[in-house]
Amino acid sequence: MNPLLLPAAGLFDGPATVLADISDHLYGQLLAWLLIAAGLWFTWRTRFLQLRLFPQMLRAITASRGDVGEGMSSFQAFTVGLASRVGTGNIVGVAIAITMGGPGAVFWMWIVALVGMATGFVESTLAQLFKVAHPDGTFRGGPAYYIHKGLGSKKLASVFAVVITFVFGFAYEATQANAISNVLKGTFNVEPWVTAIVLVLITTPVVFKGIKRVAAITEWLAPLMALVYVIIAVVVLVLNIGAIPAALVSVFKGAFGADQAFWGLSGGFMAAALNGIKRGLFSNEAGEGSVPNAAATATVHHPVQQGFIQSMGVFVDTIVVCTATALIILLSGVYDPATADLDAAGTLTVTSVANVLGPWAQYLMAIVVFVFAYSSLLGNYAYAEVNMDFLRGMGRRHYGVRAMIVVAAALGAVASLSFVWNLSDVAMGVMAIINIVSVVLLGKWSFGALRDWEQQQYEIDEGLRDTIYFVATGNPYLPRELPGDIWTEEAAAERRSETTAVRAD
Repeated sequence: MNPLLLPAAGLFDGPATVLADISDHLYGQLLAWLLIAAGLWFTWRTRFLQLRLFPQMLRAITASRGDVGEGMSSFQAFTVGLASRVGTGNIVGVAIAITMGGPGAVFWMWIVALVGMATGFVESTLAQLFKVAHPDGTFRGGPAYYIHKGLGSKKLASVFAVVITFVFGFAYEATQANAISNVLKGTFNVEPWVTAIVLVLITTPVVFKGIKRVAAITEWLAPLMALVYVIIAVVVLVLNIGAIPAALVSVFKGAFGADQAFWGLSGGFMAAALNGIKRGLFSNEAGEGSVPNAAATATVHHPVQQGFIQSMGVFVDTIVVCTATALIILLSGVYDPATADLDAAGTLTVTSVANVLGPWAQYLMAIVVFVFAYSSLLGNYAYAEVNMDFLRGMGRRHYGVRAMIVVAAALGAVASLSFVWNLSDVAMGVMAIINIVSVVLLGKWSFGALRDWEQQQYEIDEGLRDTIYFVATGNPYLPRELPGDIWTEEAAAERRSETTAVRAD
């Protein structure tokens, strides 16, 4: 029996049973293998970009904070994506993966992330290529836009936009609120209904201010909490450094179901693989079609620049933050495969940290979880708004979606853990299938943009040019003329002059 069918405190336990069954079939028979196959294809076509150009990804992030006028900087777009990525998937999601699939689930999270770095690069580069200008000075883009303009299918693009609006306007918001509710109940004994009221009060003013307010907050909030959490993890690892090799051995043994002692509640190889892939996708979002919506908002000189940055986001999210969480759980002495309990997964990471550092640490962890989940809740709004712009047109306020987010925050706080996670898995799965198929069909655009960037980088190294600027018109590396006026010669000249003016100031 699927452990996510077991009773859990909260509302909507009945629908959770149906959603869990759908989720198992969706991932086990299709999505898990589609994601890995696509990631391997992109890795091959980009010549192992995630390894070969890793230093360039680091440089892209450190050089991406700058004045871009009314637009969003590349770093701000990265942090909006990071705000959505780094959240409950890194803390609660990892705990659920280990509880259900055993330590081996972590291995499959790594696999999803490593091949997903190439997928994240391709989809985010596509988002930049096919983005459109917004009246407020920023840009809009993402799967709905590149499906419409690249594949020429307004109908499929609209279907995707509706699905992702529901995912990030309701399902994911409920998941973040549920994580906050669980940790406040477990740490401070705050009743879920009280959490629901508080979330409504602190979420409403922010989301009703719009996407630029969200970006302004997540720019510092998400990286700061990620840093605090990594410091906590480093302290736990240092205190248990001698036990790290054994923890890693349990990950590899459990990954292939080789040792029954490391099986989770579901048991065996498939449980480890499916739970690792599910939670890995929820956490790093590579191939899901969400992060490209944030990637498109950035003002950059070349589409590949944002592809690099979002690819690094996958690495930071899973290889760094999720691994830190997994080791905290495995080293703490709290987790035991024989006595694992799904109901306790929501607070397993907090309990593990407190067991190592002392009872005081649970309060610090409660704050970290709250900020992670709340920043994700805000970051998710940006994705919903981008797709409502596609459906209803630019310049509208989309108050209906903002209200839906507030309602989701309230309902998620009082719903059961199993319901919100299964709902998110199913909705995310549908969204990811549409996006992955589309990205595979459009991948040649990103491959061409990468070749253009590599040629310009070569010319810089040879002293033949000073800077990299992308011009799509007549570009020999692209499969055909790129629709739109964002990447024309005139637009490139304007970006160069704006950069010169900023440097002069």
